[in-house]
Formats: sequence, C-alpha cells, structure tokens
Amino acid sequence: MTQRDWIEKDFYRELGVSSGASADEIKKAYRKLARELHPDANPGDAKAEARFKSVSEAYGVLSDEKKRREYDETRALFAGGGGFGAGAGGFPGGFGTGAGAGQPFDLNDLFGRAGTTTTGGGGGFSDLLGGIFGNRAGAGAGQTAPRSQRGADVESELTIDFVDAVRGAEVQLRLTAPGRCERCGGTGARPGSTPRMCPTCAGVGLVSRSQGAFAFSEPCRDCRGTGRIIDDPCPECGGDGVSTRTRTITVRIPAGVADGQQIRLKGQGEPGRGGAPAGDLYVKVHVMPHRVFGRSERNPDDLTLAVPVTFPELAFGTTLTVPTLDSTVSLRIPAGTATGRTFRVRGRGVQRKGRSGDLLVTVEVAVPARLDDAAAAALQSYAEATKETDPRADLLGGGR
Repeated sequence: MTQRDWIEKDFYRELGVSSGASADEIKKAYRKLARELHPDANPGDAKAEARFKSVSEAYGVLSDEKKRREYDETRALFAGGGGFGAGAGGFPGGFGTGAGAGQPFDLNDLFGRAGTTTTGGGGGFSDLLGGIFGNRAGAGAGQTAPRSQRGADVESELTIDFVDAVRGAEVQLRLTAPGRCERCGGTGARPGSTPRMCPTCAGVGLVSRSQGAFAFSEPCRDCRGTGRIIDDPCPECGGDGVSTRTRTITVRIPAGVADGQQIRLKGQGEPGRGGAPAGDLYVKVHVMPHRVFGRSERNPDDLTLAVPVTFPELAFGTTLTVPTLDSTVSLRIPAGTATGRTFRVRGRGVQRKGRSGDLLVTVEVAVPARLDDAAAAALQSYAEATKETDPRADLLGGGR
C-alpha cells in the first residue's frame, strides 16, 4: 500500500465509522463486516471478496496507532486532491499579507530550519514531510528506493479444550486473511514476467512538484509510489502481490494458557511490501470449561476441585479417592474437618518448565434432598443427642 492509496482511499468510510472513532469501535466495525463478507460465507461472490479485501486493508491501517496517525496526517495535508489547499501562495491561510508580503517564503522559518533543535528533535519542514512519507520528503531521481512497509498484524480466535490449555498442545487453525500471492510470489507480475523500473520517478516512488515559491515531493502517479511498473499484472492479485487466501497454521499452545490470553505468531500476519517483514498473527484463546476442574484465581497454575462428602466422613475422618487430570490420588480427611476446608495435593496442577502447580481440593457436605424412614429416624436420634450443643452460641453472644 502506498501513500497515494492513503490520499485517495477513505478507510473510515470503508469501515463505516467516523474519523474520531475509538480503537474498540473500529475493531467492532471490522469484525462485523469481516463476518458478513468472509469468502467462506460468500462462496463465488467476487464482489464480496473484493470488499472483504478492502475492509481488511482499511483495518490494517486504522488498527495500528502509528499508521493511523500517519494516515490522518497525510489526508489532512493533501485534503482536496493534492497540494496544500487554498490560500495565498498555495498554503492554507495564506502568507500574502503583513510584513514581508510578496517575498519568497521559507517553510523552515515556520517549522524550524534543518539542523536546529525543535520539539522531538525534528529538523524543519523536510522532517515534517518525512514523518508522513517515511522520511522520503524531497527525494528525487538517483536517491534511495521507497521505504519498505511492514505487513499489517492479523487477529484471530481459537477455542480449545480445558485439558489442552493445562497441558499444552498443538492446534490447527484455519485462517482466511490477506497473504502473499502464491501465484506470483508477491511480485504482482504475471508468472514469467518481471516488473520494470518506473521511468517517471526512476524507481524512487516520489516526484518533485513546485507550488508557488516552494517545492515538495508526492507519490508518483504513474507507479502509485511503488517505483515499479507492472505491464502484465498477476491475474490472481491484480498486481498487488497480496491476495486473500485460506491457509492452515499450526498454533503451539503453551501449558497453562489462560482464557482470553493472546498468542503471538511472529511473521504470520499480512506480508510486507518492498521486501519488508510480514506482520504478526495474534490468536486469542478461549478455553472451554471443564466438568469438574477449574483454575485458581490466585494462582492460575493451581487447579481446583470440589469434592462432595457426607457429614459422618467429616465428623469421623476418612480417606477419599479424588481424580486428577492424569489419574487418581488418595486424600486423608482428619476427624472433625469443617465443610469448605481446602486441601493441597502437591504437583498435580499445571506442569511448566521448572515449576508446577498444585491441586486444591475443597470438601463440601452434600445434603440429601430426601431421607428414607431409617435415615430420618437416625438423624432425629442424633439431633436429640446433640440438642444441648448450640453451634451459634458464639455468634449470638457476640451481639451483646
């Protein structure tokens, strides 16, 4: 994508949001459109696929804080179809009145001369344009080629089993997103043909243009700022070198990953332009809840388990057989244990390199919904035998 694209394309309109939209609003709008326009949801619909690509392109810029700032600055500077808009001397607001009217105006007087110290260590107007056009302001024939552009980051989501989250696993993720065109290898030219250097800008991607008393550089219109002319575009990607495709990626889930955590896969995002590295893929992991096990809020490496027990087991003490993710263990319950007490089984939690979590077993009295005649009679006898014992004596006494 070139700066020319930034000038001509309205990414906010593409996503249906205002220019002041928050990052969350932009993400929400993109996800809604991506679901509606996804090639899997519109098989064979070339118009929907093209729209999906445009929406992905817009989100790739507006979701990146730095790119969005540069995009806004570029469009503000060239609002109205290029140049600096109306005003005396071709500059907004005009400089034709007051002292020095009619004299050549040096932009460095306004923005700070090159070599002098300004806010942020800048170096005059060329630095201002350089921040917008990738430090290529004023570039002409014979200078270095246009700055390469790193590929945009891509986001996806993945749902995994609780056991896989605890132990770690390798999961296959099917991803449909912009990627390097496999047909042309990312060159943008039909296989067998080669792009040639743009004769207008000599491969720089920028041309100088005079306006009033000063000159500045802008993206070359003939090559759209790429520095290359593609006479025979690739039919797959239309010369962009990027096409929307579906691929399968192996995602390595580390042991102990938490619900909502993101995993970064370096270089698995959109391909870069001009030899720049690809962006990254961020996979948000959703962990399905387990039927009996949970994760401790205090230490996610500890697993939790609630075990129902009877009142006699707590009163007299017992030995319980409790499950773990791997097998079972024996747990001794001392006589007189209170319901709700938690016991720690060492080393039966999340296993990480160099450390491991524990299994936290909480015993809870299971109250039967119904009692048969024998059980009811026995329980009544127990109540008669312990009627002198008041478990709330300290509670009531504390209110005096």
